Amino acid sequence: MTDQSGGFAHPPLLVEVSGPFACFTRPELKTERVSYPVMTPTAAKGILESIYWKPEFDYRITRIEVLRPISWFSIRRNEGTRMVTPQWVKKAQHDPTERYDIENDRDQRSSVCLRDVAYRIHAQVRLRPHAHGNEARYRDQLRRRVDRGACFSQPFLGTREFSADFGPATDQTRISDTAELGLMLHSIDYHDDGSETYRWFKAHLDNGAMTIPEQGLVGDVELVAMGSR
Repeated sequence: MTDQSGGFAHPPLLVEVSGPFACFTRPELKTERVSYPVMTPTAAKGILESIYWKPEFDYRITRIEVLRPISWFSIRRNEGTRMVTPQWVKKAQHDPTERYDIENDRDQRSSVCLRDVAYRIHAQVRLRPHAHGNEARYRDQLRRRVDRGACFSQPFLGTREFSADFGPATDQTRISDTAELGLMLHSIDYHDDGSETYRWFKAHLDNGAMTIPEQGLVGDVELVAMGSR
C-alpha cells in the first residue's frame, strides 16, 4: 500500500469502503444505467461527507485504489420517469388536489452494475475561506469516526439501494488491471445563483489505481469529449 501525499502538506487520509453491489453511472448513456468499472471521485467524496462533514472544509479526492477484481451483473428495475422538483413540492403544499401517481409514471430500465466491490480512498482536507478550525482537527475527527464506524447518513455506492461498509485502511493489495476509463466527472461547482458547473477528466486505471488531477475540464460531457480527441 503506497502513501502518496501528492504535494500536500499532510499524508492522505485513507478510508476503505466495500459492498456487495455498486453502480457509478456513466453520464453519456442517457436511457440505461451503465456503471464505470471504478468508483468516481464524486462518489468517493459523497461517502466521506456522509461519515463526517462540516461547512468549513471540503474533501479533495486524490486517488482511488481498486481492491477486488472488477465483476459485472445486469438487472431490470422499475423507475420513475421524472424528477420531483422543489417547485412541484411547493405547489403540492398549497394545493391538496395535487398528487404524484407513481403507477402512471413508471418505466422499466436495465442497469449494468458492479458486484462485490472494495476501494481504498485517498483524500485531503481543503479548508474553505471562512474556516475557523485547523486542518488537523478535521482530519482527526474523520479518523475517529471511521474507527468507530460512525456516520451522519448511511454511505452508498453510487445509488442508495447499494449501501457501503467502511473502515480504516488495511494492507490489502490492489488489483493489477490497467485500462482507459473515458471521461469521468471530476467535481461539481455550486454557485450562489443556484447554477452548477461540471468538471471532467480523462480517467485512467494504472495497476489498479486511479489518480485524480487537481483540476478538471469545464463543460458538458459531450463537448469535453469532442475537445479532448
